Amino acid sequence: MSVAIDHTGPWTVADVLALPEDRRTRYELLGESLVMSPAPGIRHQRASFRLHVALDTAARAVGAPVEVLEAVNVILPSGLVVPDLVIADAGATVEDGVSVDAEAVRLVVELVSPGNRTVDRKFKPMLYAEAAIPHFWRLELDPAPMLVVHELEGGRYTERTTALAGTTTRLDTPFTVEIDPAGLVRQ
Repeated sequence: MSVAIDHTGPWTVADVLALPEDRRTRYELLGESLVMSPAPGIRHQRASFRLHVALDTAARAVGAPVEVLEAVNVILPSGLVVPDLVIADAGATVEDGVSVDAEAVRLVVELVSPGNRTVDRKFKPMLYAEAAIPHFWRLELDPAPMLVVHELEGGRYTERTTALAGTTTRLDTPFTVEIDPAGLVRQ
């Protein structure tokens, strides 16, 4: 399926936010380029939902003033992205807007999709680090589920933990949560 979008010149955040809502396509602005991705598949959605529930439960258990959001627009200094999961300061989500500014984001999670591997593994982490988002997690689904946890250090992400399928791993930041990546995708 092709999508026709009439646009001239470089894209801006305002241009992307003005596009009509389309549940089949995610629109992101990387630099001045519009990037369109298909909606995620069922396994991806299952893992995202379960990780969302685990993070939300952990945040509520400690009374963290945050909100866990799925597929929300995050405005970065260099564009607009739609991470699979975001933990944002609760104050930044009080109004019913369509985006969250990067400075209110504490954690972004990307579930690596077959068509977005390079963007999810290399390009987006660079943009998140540039925006000073303290925590970045990457959930790999293939060949076996694996959660790679990064923390911002000196302007770059440093890998801190790798949680492997079949093993429950305790993560302590941004708050304590126990995760077995296999349980996130199991039907």
